[in-house]
Amino acid sequence: MLSKKLYINILVRVLLIALLCVLLGFFIFGMSSPRLSVICSLAIIIVTVNLITFLNKTNRNIRFFFDSVKNDDSNLSFSIDNKSGNLKELHRSMNRVNEQIQNLKIENRQQEQFFHKILEFLATAIITYDAKGFIHHANSAAKKLLSAETLTHINQIERLDQKLYLIIKNLKPYEKHLTAVNTSTGEINLLLKSTSSGSGSEELTILSIQDIKNELDEKELDAWMKLIRVLMHEIMNSITPITSLSESLQKIYRKDDKQVNPEEVSIHNIETTLRGLEAIREQGKGMMNFVDAFRKITNIPKPEMKHFSISHLFNRVELLSAPTDKSSDIKLIFSILSSDFVILADENLITQVLINLVKNALEANVNNPSCRISISAKITDDMLPEICVADNGPGIREENIENIFVPFFTTKASGSGIGLSISRQIMGMHGGSLTVRSVPGKETIFCMRFRSWQ
Repeated sequence: MLSKKLYINILVRVLLIALLCVLLGFFIFGMSSPRLSVICSLAIIIVTVNLITFLNKTNRNIRFFFDSVKNDDSNLSFSIDNKSGNLKELHRSMNRVNEQIQNLKIENRQQEQFFHKILEFLATAIITYDAKGFIHHANSAAKKLLSAETLTHINQIERLDQKLYLIIKNLKPYEKHLTAVNTSTGEINLLLKSTSSGSGSEELTILSIQDIKNELDEKELDAWMKLIRVLMHEIMNSITPITSLSESLQKIYRKDDKQVNPEEVSIHNIETTLRGLEAIREQGKGMMNFVDAFRKITNIPKPEMKHFSISHLFNRVELLSAPTDKSSDIKLIFSILSSDFVILADENLITQVLINLVKNALEANVNNPSCRISISAKITDDMLPEICVADNGPGIREENIENIFVPFFTTKASGSGIGLSISRQIMGMHGGSLTVRSVPGKETIFCMRFRSWQ
C-alpha cells in the first residue's frame, strides 16, 4: 500500500514535468510566446522543486528510521498527525516495525535472563570470552572456583594461576584438557572443555571448567580395589600350593619335631622331594611371569607421535595377523574411508593394540564356522578418527564387560589378562580411548578413538 502510493506521487509529478516540458517546447517553437514560455518554465521549476522536496523528505524519514535502528533506538515514534496520505502511511509502517523490534528486544532480554539464571545454577564453571580475551559472562561457579569476585578478562586468571591461564589461552575450540591446580583448599583436578559460538569478530569462546577430583578419586579407588583383588587371587593361587607342598616335604624329614637321620631317608622320599622341588620351581616361574607381566603394564614407552597412513597400518596388521589365523573359515575384512586417511600417533604402539584386538577376535571365534572379523577406519560424528574391530562371534557376557580391562582379569585358560589393559593404557597415552560394546551371541565391537588426526 505504501509503495503504491509512493509510486503514484512520483509518477504524477514526473508526468506533470514531462507535460510542462512539451508545452514549453510548443510555446517556444510553435507560438513564439515569451510570456507563456516563462510561465511554463516557472511551473516546471516549481514542480521539480516539489518533487525533490518530496523525495528528500521521504528519504530523510527513511534514513532517520534506519539510523535509529542502527543505534538500537527502537523507542523512536513517528507522528501521523497532520501528514499527507503517503507520509502518514510511511510513518505508520515505521512505527509498526519499531513496535516489532521492541517486542523482539524484550523477548531476547527475557531469554538472555533465563539462560543467565540457568548458568548461575550450574555446578560447572562456565566462562564466555571473545577473541581479545574480554569475558562476557562468568557464572558464580566460575568465580568461586577461581576465587575471584569479578572476571572481566582472561588475563586475570594469570594472576590467580599461571599454569591454568596458559592452558586456557592455548586451548583450541572443541578440545579438552585435564590438569591439576593448587588452591587454598588443596590440589584439585580440573577438566577444561572449549567450544565456540558465532563467527568473525562476534565469535565467542565458551569454556567449561569442572572439578572432577572426587570422581577421579572414586574411579581410582575402584580401579585399585579391582587390581588388588586380582593380585591377591593370583598371588594366593601361586603361594598356596608352594606352602602346602613345603609342609608336606618338611614332614618327610621331621618326625616328632626332630630331624630324621640320613639312613632313614629312602629312595622314594628323595624322588618325592625332587618332584616337590620341581613343582615349587614351576610355581616360582609362574610367579616370575606374573611379575614380568606386571612390569610390562607399568613400563609402556612414551608414544612417538608421527603422521602415518591407515592403509599402511592395515597392511601391516593383516600381514602380522596371518600366522595367528589358524582357521580358514575366519575371514578378515579391512575397510577404510580413503587411501590417504592419516592419523597422528605412534604407529608401533597402535599396531600392537590393533593386533591384540584382532588376535582376541580370532581366538574368540575359533569354533565359529561363519565368523567374519571387520577392521574399519572412519571419521565419527565428532570429527574424530576411529578404528573399530568387530566380529559376529559369541560376544562377552554382561558380568565380564566391566572387568575385561582390569589387569590380569581373563576368561581364557592360557591368557595373561594384560592385553586389553595395556591396549587401553596405550590409547590413553595418545589422548584417545578404547571402548567395547557387545551383544552376547551376536557381535562384539572394540573401537579405538583418537583425539585428532592433526
